Amino acid sequence: MIFFVRHLQKKKLILLTDFTNLCYIFNMFYFEDFNGTKILKSDFIQDVTAYFTTRGEVCFPVSERIITPVQTHSDNIEVVDLKTEYPDTDGLILTNSNDTIYLKFADCTPLIFYDPVNKIGAVSHAGWRGTAAKIGVKTVEKMRVNFGTNPNNIIALIGPAIGLCCYEVSEEVRDKLLSTVQNSTDLYKEHNVDLKKINARQLEENGVNKIDICPYCTSCCNDLFYSYRKENGTDSPEYVFRLMDALEQTNIRRYMLPDTLGVLNPLQVIEFMRKMVKRYPHAHFDFHAHNDYDLAVSNVLAAVLSGCKGLHTTINGLGERAGNAPLASVQAILKDHFNAITNIDESRLNDVSRVVESYSGIVIPANKPIVGENVFTQVAGVHADGDNKSNLYCNDLLPERFGRKREYALGKNSGKANIRKNLEDLGLQLDEDAMRKVTERIIELGDKKELVTQEDLPYIVSDVLKHGMAEERVSLKSYIVNLAYGLKPMATLKIEINGKEYEESSSGDGQYDAFVRALRKIYKVTLGRKFPMLTNYAVTIPPGGRTDAFVQTVITWSFEDTIFRTRGLDADQTEAAIKATVKMLNIIEDEYES
Repeated sequence: MIFFVRHLQKKKLILLTDFTNLCYIFNMFYFEDFNGTKILKSDFIQDVTAYFTTRGEVCFPVSERIITPVQTHSDNIEVVDLKTEYPDTDGLILTNSNDTIYLKFADCTPLIFYDPVNKIGAVSHAGWRGTAAKIGVKTVEKMRVNFGTNPNNIIALIGPAIGLCCYEVSEEVRDKLLSTVQNSTDLYKEHNVDLKKINARQLEENGVNKIDICPYCTSCCNDLFYSYRKENGTDSPEYVFRLMDALEQTNIRRYMLPDTLGVLNPLQVIEFMRKMVKRYPHAHFDFHAHNDYDLAVSNVLAAVLSGCKGLHTTINGLGERAGNAPLASVQAILKDHFNAITNIDESRLNDVSRVVESYSGIVIPANKPIVGENVFTQVAGVHADGDNKSNLYCNDLLPERFGRKREYALGKNSGKANIRKNLEDLGLQLDEDAMRKVTERIIELGDKKELVTQEDLPYIVSDVLKHGMAEERVSLKSYIVNLAYGLKPMATLKIEINGKEYEESSSGDGQYDAFVRALRKIYKVTLGRKFPMLTNYAVTIPPGGRTDAFVQTVITWSFEDTIFRTRGLDADQTEAAIKATVKMLNIIEDEYES
């Protein structure tokens, strides 16, 4: 087993006695060149020479395999066999002299064991959780059970880790750590604990008496070692540079620079990205943003400004915790603000977003840029008036780019311009007096917090003006829906279409589904007509928990390349959906007449 260090005085690599072909690497060490090879440097060799003698200069070994466990701060120890990866493992026991094991440490304690009798080596990763679980003792015990190792023969090295001087923990953690040893009076000071000595004391109490402890604290010696606590758990530029220096010599074509926790702001992204681009001008860097501070899109913009060549985005911004940078927003910004050319078909973004919404079950917020329900809806009448006056408020963010269209809300803030725009879409024209009356009625409904949609407008006009503009050509005469345990729901209905009655029955996966299937039979089989496709179904239940409260069902339909919505309001969800469906049938009847 070979353990490499760099002696600062002699400038030599040191081979430690009896350690055959095991290279254990501390990731917190700086790397230096030695005859063209990246090696480690440290000056704590003086602290281990009591147990190891120098055999002279050696070269970096060529291993058949490098074994890298997936460390999780567990107390799991594995004996290395034919595998190269070990999930949920923080301790490895090595028997094959041609293999190399690689573990990673920051402030946590490295525990290195060697049994010179059986030629067995082991390395364990002891953070506070591993220390509390006595991972060092468990490693020695596994060496004893599997290979007959006598603890008295073991040579142990405890590497650089955070020291008593810097390791402050909670009272609960302190007490948990100290409870693992019999005598702990010299292992703590108030809320600080000595993680290295606690591990050593555990080993001593279990028969290991040849132990050397590296005196260096990783936090105090931050010029030599990377310290997670010293760096506040954020970054280590030197560590990143060392890693990139090594990776740049490989065939890797793209490097991802992630803001994994979403903690950066745009100024930090600019600073870090520019440093990387300047140091590695020929490298292709991707940026991966998270949205924990709602800065994902801003950070993406900063990365692009700083020379980033690739971006990671997701549909609707879906991702871990607060999500990632949303594709639609990033695409719009890149095109409109930077004239960037991508291969993205903007006209499909809305459709793709709806598909992902449907399958993920995560509803797109109504005010979400580009793909939200309301983002191309004009509420204020002044905006609609501007659209009538040669697109006074027009900009590059046109809804048609994304497969959408401009809509005009109806409510208490609606003006004549909003109403006129909606009437134009329906092919209706009103004189000024009629417009005034309809406007007053819509404002009245808005004051009562009632929702008004474009589909409601003909009925409002008919009610206000007292004429038959909105005559119902389709009316539901009667229906019954049955739900029985163990049987599919059934629906039977009688409906009148242009003065003629039709009756049909059907089963379905639900009561409403059965109702729609019966309707579809009438239209497609009996009448030979097309029936609209239901593309979205949303139910709004008011807060408060009242079981007798009205619910609103909004259904989105697709018919003859047209997307429209109808709304039903009732105390029963199925009844509300049926009302919305009858409204839809009256709307499409005009299409059949034309």
